[in-house]
Amino acid sequence: MTGHAVVIGEALVDLLESTTDDGQIVYHPAIGGAPLNVAVGIARLGAASEFAGSVGDDPWATRIVDFLTATGVGTRGVATVPGVATTFAVTTFRGIEPTFRFYGDPPSYALLSPADLSTALVGSAGLLYCGSMCLLSPPVLAAARSAWATPGPIRVFDPNVRPVVGVDPDVVAEFAATADLVKLSSADAAALWGESPEHAAGRLLDLGAGAVVVTSGAEGALVAHAAATVRVPAPTVTAVDATGAGDATMAALSWGILTKGLPTTLDGWADLTRVAVHVAALVCESRGGAVSMPTVAALQARFPTLPL
Repeated sequence: MTGHAVVIGEALVDLLESTTDDGQIVYHPAIGGAPLNVAVGIARLGAASEFAGSVGDDPWATRIVDFLTATGVGTRGVATVPGVATTFAVTTFRGIEPTFRFYGDPPSYALLSPADLSTALVGSAGLLYCGSMCLLSPPVLAAARSAWATPGPIRVFDPNVRPVVGVDPDVVAEFAATADLVKLSSADAAALWGESPEHAAGRLLDLGAGAVVVTSGAEGALVAHAAATVRVPAPTVTAVDATGAGDATMAALSWGILTKGLPTTLDGWADLTRVAVHVAALVCESRGGAVSMPTVAALQARFPTLPL
């Protein structure tokens, strides 16, 4: 299969909490946003990706765009909004799990409109990603709906629920109903419907999703397709930061679809997911999200027996 990925969503700056040797809490800036992480992850693995989202007009926005370019992500879908400061996500940790609180009014990531997004860019794509908290913004939701209705690309969706921001289960159901793949976490399933991964996967298949992958951290992932399920275990690693692990899973699944085609069997989906949970595990061994996305060479070096 050929073609690029178009990833619609948010770009922002994470302020990552850490503690100095003398016990002082400090924060380190890192470019992030779940969809941006996905776009970077796809490019780092070797497939073409384009990021589509809004940014402000301050120096941080310039750094975001420069970072995308440096990592090989196309920026034809980036819209710069005058007079808007870049949104920051203050990131604190319980163990390795991050918690986010967002600052910025208006949010710089929430201002992409349908007019900002080229139909040709989307229509020529091999894969289209939508999801995350940006869909709570009416302009971005309208842009995503317009892109989702464009014939051509395979459609993948990740609700990526952020409880501190909110979520609309009706929007999740809307996109899932015509998605070729829905990826979500077990925490997403609980936040959306109070359900187990198995019940959430069944709900999404009943809505019309072609396949569902539900991640559960160190326990791996549940894969569902055609009313059947299988568990894919995660490798054992020394995790230091889970930031971006779900995004890495989504990036690897998208890369697999772009390079190998859309699976038609449960075994095919399980094979893609097996690679994806290894990519996520490798990301957990480094701090930060987008900056931790690995190359295929790094993946092979860390997991030499993993079939790619």
